[in-house]
Amino acid sequence: MAAKRIGAGKSGGGDPNILARISNSEIVSQGRRAAGDAVEVSKKLLRSTGKAAWIAGTTFLILVVPLIIEMDREAQINEIELQQASLLGAPPSPMQRGL
Repeated sequence: MAAKRIGAGKSGGGDPNILARISNSEIVSQGRRAAGDAVEVSKKLLRSTGKAAWIAGTTFLILVVPLIIEMDREAQINEIELQQASLLGAPPSPMQRGL
């Protein structure tokens, strides 16, 4: 009796339509639907995340950046006042020391 070799023929010894049967099976079609749904949800998530990032960035530019600039100006003015007071020989007041 001759030994049967696996994968010896074109069809591998199985049904020649095995690929067609597998690709048309219910499990494969459910997997395709699940993958399509995952892609759709990912696209929606990216769009909404992009919108949220744009809103957060715009809000930061409108509200926070001017506040930072004003705080920096105030600190520079306080520093200049301290320097002028020390040059004139006056003791720094509690307001000028930041207390």
